[in-house]
Amino acid sequence: MTGTERFLCADAARIRGDSIVGTAPHGVVWVLIEYRGGWPANGFDGLELEPVTKALVFSAAQAVRARVLLVRRHGRRRPEGPRCWAVLRHEGSGAYRQQWGTWSGDEDLAEIVEALGAPGELGLPPVVLVCAHGQHDTCCAVRGRPVGRALSERWPNLVWECTHVGGDRFAANVVVAPDGVYYGDLDARSSVATVQEHLAGRIHAEHLRGYTDLFPPQQAAVAAVIGHFGPAGRHDYVVAGTSRDGDHWRIRITGPPPRPMAFEVDVEAYRTPPYQLTCHGPAMSSAVVHKVTSIRIG
Repeated sequence: MTGTERFLCADAARIRGDSIVGTAPHGVVWVLIEYRGGWPANGFDGLELEPVTKALVFSAAQAVRARVLLVRRHGRRRPEGPRCWAVLRHEGSGAYRQQWGTWSGDEDLAEIVEALGAPGELGLPPVVLVCAHGQHDTCCAVRGRPVGRALSERWPNLVWECTHVGGDRFAANVVVAPDGVYYGDLDARSSVATVQEHLAGRIHAEHLRGYTDLFPPQQAAVAAVIGHFGPAGRHDYVVAGTSRDGDHWRIRITGPPPRPMAFEVDVEAYRTPPYQLTCHGPAMSSAVVHKVTSIRIG
């Protein structure tokens, strides 16, 4: 690389052939706050909001390990009137719950605290989040915004651009919530096909980073089964058992007919050599990769 070339972490990851499998951050609760102005590099933490309200929202979200994301419609459209907020929750039963509200003044955001403790509403359509947080990482803007445009043209009421979701080098990243499904390495064309299949109840292994209610080796195991036997619904496969011996994992997965009813999946974890993993992070870091070594029916 010459001194005039700009380092882009997503380009570098593709050249290296970095695996996206098993890279979805763990979590089952999301707080979305529509913010139409510029996003600070650290997202919600960097907003200049009324301090007491901000502290209440932060502590309530932290108590349930919720991820707080700023969102906006593609193109930074600035419609008149109140802005939206939402609490999205993926329950252990597989139920998806959402609660939405609006805010005009900072103090209105205190309603999020109550919503985090409320059951929420069932039956609402999922939210499609596209990371386009250029202040956090250049690739999120360069790759995320074309995806945000393409998806917004297709599903204008479901799609929001959002702040950092993790895995900058896998941009463009899309999260479907409260389903809790991460996709990466997307472009405008592949994102529309991927989301269309997802909304039809068919999750494909290609571009799948993982399910956020599972841990990385479990995510890798489920993705491998989907890749081997074809697309599946979000809850078609269930992790029925997990055992570990050092860097080796054995994951038992059950699935519905007509697929075989159970699988034993062996997963090996290892660290890569140190690389620059983000556009703005000059420090070299290694990443953990989860590689499936075998799938057995039984």
